[in-house]
Order: sequence, then structure tokens, then C-alpha cells
Amino acid sequence: MRIFHQYKWTRVACYMGYITQAIANNFMPLLFLTFESSFGISLSKISLLIGLNFAAQLTTDIIAAKIIDRLNLRAVAVSAQLLAALGLVSMGVLPHLLPSPYIGLLIATLLCAVGGGMDEVIVSPLMEACPGEGKAASMSLLHSFYCWGQAGIILISVIFFAIFGIENWPFLAGVMALIPLCGGLLFAMVPILRLPGEEGGFTLRHLFSYKCFVWLLLMICMGGAAEVIMSQWASTFAEAGLQVNKSTGDLLGPCLFAVLMGLSRVIYAKIAGRIHLLPMMAASAVMCIASYLLAALAPVPLLSLMGCALCGFSVGVFWPGVYSLAAERVPDGGVPMFAVLAIAGDLGCLFAPSLAGWVADRNGGDIRLSFLLAAAVPLLLLLGAVRLHVLGKKEKQRDEKKS
Repeated sequence: MRIFHQYKWTRVACYMGYITQAIANNFMPLLFLTFESSFGISLSKISLLIGLNFAAQLTTDIIAAKIIDRLNLRAVAVSAQLLAALGLVSMGVLPHLLPSPYIGLLIATLLCAVGGGMDEVIVSPLMEACPGEGKAASMSLLHSFYCWGQAGIILISVIFFAIFGIENWPFLAGVMALIPLCGGLLFAMVPILRLPGEEGGFTLRHLFSYKCFVWLLLMICMGGAAEVIMSQWASTFAEAGLQVNKSTGDLLGPCLFAVLMGLSRVIYAKIAGRIHLLPMMAASAVMCIASYLLAALAPVPLLSLMGCALCGFSVGVFWPGVYSLAAERVPDGGVPMFAVLAIAGDLGCLFAPSLAGWVADRNGGDIRLSFLLAAAVPLLLLLGAVRLHVLGKKEKQRDEKKS
């Protein structure tokens, strides 16, 4: 259809891709305690589901980093949406069909994760390649749609469970699958461009020839960890750790987390041309440290929930910020560079929330200690931001001497 042969529709497809990834990553965590009570699945086994999710995304990123420059980008984008849709349908069906519900959840998690991992690799460079100015603002706005997707599924879930009961969650999983199906249809029709730097010249040695790249990898790894520890465990923390009813806990915990994370990305998209990114990321890291400490140490549940929500605002700029810094400082990295960054980000997403669940399981199910230890994660990101600032000053001085 000719109406979709415009780059504004490519941007809309990218937005839907991030909404799909939000659903793939965040719908299942809302049901962790339901799985525990209905299927007898322990927190340790649930932690394995989180680990499998991000391990599969990580594996997808690694494979993509090797071969993405030889693949049809449209086919990758469409396949990502279809796999996520199949995973959501499987989540609602397989646990009730297979002898082991846990195996059904593992299969569904794997399908959603591969789809989400492909989205992670392909969507940001497709947006970056779209013609237009204000790339940093566009990237931040794009990543805000992950947050709106996360907040949307929480709100929809709260309303659905209040009307139909949480025992009917498999039907909601099927409804959620319609979103990636629509996204796949849109990706099949919109115009798609490649970034420069993809035509056969990519090597890891080339990326690491940029002194800043290792610090970019550290920052996106810690940014992913800081975001996902809270997003994966906030619902369980509110319901089990704070003894708040599920609807209230989901709205004041993970939902407000997602809304504030999206708000911070929209705010940065508006002011990107008037403020330096690195100082904003450093300030956000300090705020993130404070939010984890508040969630872990606050004497009353409401303050702990505010810590969860504040964490969302603080982590919002981390992932899109690193992508924008990388596009600026490694201009010839192309799609493979985004794939390598995604690998580093998913390493943080893989180990950090799984470790948080393991610590909680050995602490009587109390996630407070996990959140307390998690305050060290944004501290490392702060170190990376400071180091990038120093490297930037040295490069500027070097350029001034040459001129």
C-alpha cells in the first residue's frame, strides 16, 4: 500500500517493535506469583525463566553481530514480531497442554526472547537510518515506547484481572499477541534503509580501536542491569515483600516505574539539543543509586514503592543514551555495533535480575537485600560516564593541537 511508503511509517513500525519487546519482557513477570501458586514453581525456577529470557536474547545478539550485515533487514524485523506473537500465544496454551507447565513456560519464554532479541538488534539502527535531524532525540523518543508498552500492559492487566479474574490470564496473553502481529504486517510494507559502515568492513578490532568503546559497553551493561532488576522484580517485591495487594502494587510499583522511565526519555528527546548527554547520565546514575537505597531501606511500603518508581525515571536515559553516544563517537559502526552493544546490555539483563532472585530466595523471599546490593550497579555506570568525559576532553585537546 502506497500510504505506508513513507519514512514516518518506518518510525511507527519501530515504535511498535519496542512495544513488542516490552510485552515480551514484562508480561510474564506480572504472573510470577500466579505461576508459583498455580503450578508450584519456586522463585529459583522463576529466576531461571528470567535467565533464559536474557540468555536467549544475548545469543540472538551474538549471532546477529556476526551475520546481520548479510541478512535482509525487513525479513529480520518481520520475523522478530512473529516470533514474539507465537511466544505469547504459547505462554497461554502450552503450560496447560504439556505434562510439565514449567516446560511450557520455558518454550514460550524462548520464543519471546528470540523475537525480543531480534527487535533489540534491528529496531534502533532502522530508526537511526531514517532521514532527518535530531538523531539523539529520535533515539530517546523511540526507547520511550518500550516504557509506554510496559506501562500499557500493566494497566491492561490490572483492568483485565479486576474484571475477569487473574485465573483467565491465558486469554490476555492471546490478546497481547495481536500487537506484534500488527507490527510484523507494518514492517513488511514500510521503506527500510541501512546505516553506513555495514558493507563488509566490520570487525571487532575496528570497534575496539575506539578507546571509548569499552566504556560504552560497561555503561550499557550496567544500564541494562539497573533497569531490569527493578522492572522484573518490582511486582513481586510489592506483592510479597511489602504485602500490598496486587493491583495497588502493580500500579504504584512497575507501572509507575515504566511511566516515569518513559517520561524521562520524552523529556530528554525535547531538550536533547540544549543539554549535554554525559552530565545528564551521570546525574541519573546518582538518582538511581538513591532510588535503590530508598526501595531497600524505607521503613514504610509507600516510600519503598516510590523508590521503585523513582528508579524508572533515573534509568530512562541509560540505554538510548549509550546508543546515541555510540552513534556519535563510533560513526562507522553500523548495525553490527548496535548488535555488540545489545550483547553487552543483555549480559547485564541476564545476570543481574537472576542474581537478585537467587539472593532473595536465600533471604526468605525478601528482595530488599537484592535491591540494596543493586545500588552498586549504577555506581559503575557513573564511573563509565566520568571516564568517557575525560576521554572526550583529551580528544578535543588533541584535535586543537593538530589544528
